[in-house]
Amino acid sequence: MIGDAKPGALVELVDVHKTYGPHGTTAALAGVSLTVVEGSFVSLVGPSGSGKTTLLNVIAGLDEPDRGRVLIDGQNLAGMTDSQRSHLRLHNIGFVFQAFNLVPSLSVYENITWPLEFSGLSRGDVSSRTANVLERVGARGLEERYPAELSGGEQQRVAIARAVATRPRLILADEPTGNLDSHTGRVILDLLRELSDAERATVIMVTHNMFAASYGDRTLELRDGQIVRDVASPRVASV
Repeated sequence: MIGDAKPGALVELVDVHKTYGPHGTTAALAGVSLTVVEGSFVSLVGPSGSGKTTLLNVIAGLDEPDRGRVLIDGQNLAGMTDSQRSHLRLHNIGFVFQAFNLVPSLSVYENITWPLEFSGLSRGDVSSRTANVLERVGARGLEERYPAELSGGEQQRVAIARAVATRPRLILADEPTGNLDSHTGRVILDLLRELSDAERATVIMVTHNMFAASYGDRTLELRDGQIVRDVASPRVASV
């Protein structure tokens, strides 16, 4: 652990800037500083173009900031090779996307098992862990089906199963309910909240929906690449 990391912080950003476009004319992140405590559930809200997805990508090491520091469990991503960042993502970060991002040519079972196989688990461990996560997300019985044969809600359940199968410490969810009807979206939010509580995984979720945001312990509002509001959720504040 690096000595200047804050105690209990799994994610820490210090004065992070990121620009795009010719000559860096578009500021996606403009001096973001943020600490996310391990085991917390953070919702990111804000209008389109405010920097929410860029912030997730920077935290995941998929984008490099122009300046500033990004630390995951005290490790500065700037000091890592591409291979080390890939290893970090495989073993410590689970991703859930609005578009599900399941591999269409793979069955449900295969979509979940391929990250586990890359992580070096035995065949028996891969099988038992896959069965366990499918049970937990309510998707048992779908193992041999393909993504095109599933409803949107079923696809998102499988995507969440894949994200948590490696038992990551951090789950990054980008509009996980954006393509779902309100009832199915609530089921998915309940599932993310339950997984966070049960596993003590840290969840950072981008959403446009304030009801979805209320599932977090904390809501951050981004505008023009800056955090303009940081509040505890009413659910937590009222405890």
